[in-house]
Amino acid sequence: MKKFIHEFKEFISRGNVMDMAVGVIIGGAFTAIVNSLVNDLINPLLGILTGGNNLAEKSINVLGATILYGSFINAIINFLLIALVLFLIIKAINSVHKKKEETPAAPTTKICPFCKSEIPLDATRCPHCTSELKE
Repeated sequence: MKKFIHEFKEFISRGNVMDMAVGVIIGGAFTAIVNSLVNDLINPLLGILTGGNNLAEKSINVLGATILYGSFINAIINFLLIALVLFLIIKAINSVHKKKEETPAAPTTKICPFCKSEIPLDATRCPHCTSELKE
């Protein structure tokens, strides 16, 4: 049981779990912003264009059943806006990662001028041929 608890603590303290938790929280807050944008700005404008006050209130009555097509359009607009923003964020993150991958790492070794062996950059004497290296 102790091993299980220890493994669980390691799992929880990993960066991936924390990153995911932060992402879920930010995603929830972002969804609230998009919902407000759609409900408070876009829907009233679309409602005016379609001859009413608010798109979310648009409905038709078919055989006694009310079909809220405005609410469905509202959900589609929310989805498309969230998908667009996520696409732009992921595209930006991928371009940053791509630039990091393209940047070559600084060399950590050099070639001994006497025996042509690879040695550490800060070496003052070659470990292979014991030649003294000039800086």
